[in-house]
Amino acid sequence: MLNEKVICAGFGGQGVMLIGQLISYAGMLEGKEVSWLPSYGPEMRGGTANCSVMVSERTIGSPVITNDATTAIVMNLPSLDKFENDIAAKGNILINSSLIEKKATRSDIVAYYVPANEIAGELGNSRVANMVMLGAYLELTKTVEVDSVMKALNKIFGEGKAHLLDVNRAALEKGAKAIKA
Repeated sequence: MLNEKVICAGFGGQGVMLIGQLISYAGMLEGKEVSWLPSYGPEMRGGTANCSVMVSERTIGSPVITNDATTAIVMNLPSLDKFENDIAAKGNILINSSLIEKKATRSDIVAYYVPANEIAGELGNSRVANMVMLGAYLELTKTVEVDSVMKALNKIFGEGKAHLLDVNRAALEKGAKAIKA
């Protein structure tokens, strides 16, 4: 029974809110129960940003995740330090190893290190590092389908940013490959 609880965290501007929106929107498109709860730091730019996302086959009672996340996607070191202890035993943590040299300290969770910024650079667009991490997450958990994420992204982007769909799909694919390696 699907009951995924995800924390997406990083600096403002790294696209962590978009990761959460895409997971929840794709879940909605697939007829699943979803919630998305954003949280911003007090800074205008460069501050912390995170969101809690739930995708379930059952009704979601509360959007708050407290020490029982099934997965955390962390884009920077402060997020690793803050959220590592919020993951349930046997849960997963995806760490952007481009920006985080530190390793996960818990032995009861599974850590995956994804060089998201390097992969995004290879694709020629540094702004798709978040999509690389999302691709890794989707490959790992199969919470929602990549095609559903692309439909959601198309809807969010609209006509004005439709030219970015291909690089975003490529980033999802590269992220999926990185988790298999």
